Amino acid sequence: MNAPGFESSILGSKEHWDWVYARELASFREIGDEGEVWFGEDSVDKMVRWAAEHVPSSDGPMILEIGSGNGALLFSLVEQDYSPERLCGIDYSSDAVELAKNIAQQRGAQDVAFHTCDFLIQDPPPILQEQESSGCIDSWDLLLDKGTYDAIALGDKDELGRLPVFQYPSRAGRLIKPGGFLLITSCNFTEEELRNNLTTPESGLMYHSSIKYPSFTFGGQSGAKYSSVAFQKANK
Repeated sequence: MNAPGFESSILGSKEHWDWVYARELASFREIGDEGEVWFGEDSVDKMVRWAAEHVPSSDGPMILEIGSGNGALLFSLVEQDYSPERLCGIDYSSDAVELAKNIAQQRGAQDVAFHTCDFLIQDPPPILQEQESSGCIDSWDLLLDKGTYDAIALGDKDELGRLPVFQYPSRAGRLIKPGGFLLITSCNFTEEELRNNLTTPESGLMYHSSIKYPSFTFGGQSGAKYSSVAFQKANK
């Protein structure tokens, strides 16, 4: 896990995200506000377009979002004809899950599954009978992550001084079908860092492609505001 200079932050704590989503859930119930779309609509659109090209809805893929928040990314997939009953979002904040379920009801997308689940220590529950025997291990065609990797990287270090995100590659890799994909969008890691961090022997992931964002120059250095990188799990 290559994250020089990263220290634990409130943004990496469950308490912070519980507070955020308790507030957003209350706002939704009061005025119908669906809450913030992390990284903005443009990042959602780019991720959906990538999925449409590489994991098309016509193939009936099983898709899991890690840290789904208010469900905005999954609802965008539903709008692009992905089967809602084959989509699942997990979040370790129960209020985030409740918010997403409420929005799903309002949007007529109640067949999208949302579950409270801590990705680093729990596996998502099966959402279809075809997953029952595997318990969701090795059964997803596409994993999506929009900002969750960033938040995990800001968590508390363990007794060996490791950031909790060191577990991420192996946890992600074990859920993906051979030949399946992980698409991750980050604001804290460059494409090179994501490639170095996630293509490990434990994950079985290989670099596949990346999504381009407008670049900017500051202090003589050029870069993009976000990095979106796709990885593919090797076939057995």
